[in-house]
Amino acid sequence: MGAEAEHSNQVEQTSNVATPDTVEAMLEAARYDDIDDIISLASAGVSLDSKDSQGRTALHMAAANGHLAIVEYLISNGVDLNALNVEKNTPLHWACLNGHIEVVKKLILAGANVTILNSYERTPMDEAVSRGKMEFVDAINEAVAQVELNGITVS
Repeated sequence: MGAEAEHSNQVEQTSNVATPDTVEAMLEAARYDDIDDIISLASAGVSLDSKDSQGRTALHMAAANGHLAIVEYLISNGVDLNALNVEKNTPLHWACLNGHIEVVKKLILAGANVTILNSYERTPMDEAVSRGKMEFVDAINEAVAQVELNGITVS
């Protein structure tokens, strides 16, 4: 019975990994640029794509706050680049809204969709323009062109 109870305990701990508290810890780590906590939580079984009650992911938080190293880590671990929060904003929307041009480029080059409309019927570029960030138009267009060029194969 001792081994059986121990196994039951392990299964229970594993299935309860993505609690609101652990998801919040993951998002806070991304928000405050704490890669060690992100790695630790992921190692403990918390999904890097976990969402809070507002639909926010670690990638939303890192993108919104311009934490390029965290964005790169999350991308390299296969997170959903186009995750939607409750307002249908993607991490790319948030990077554009908050003026993080390097994060914007990284997300687009990794495959983030530039045409998704949020609940205000705005694309990420629309959001950048609405905040007067006109330099984002060129950056987004350049990144999209680069993605298209990378897609061309020479036979």
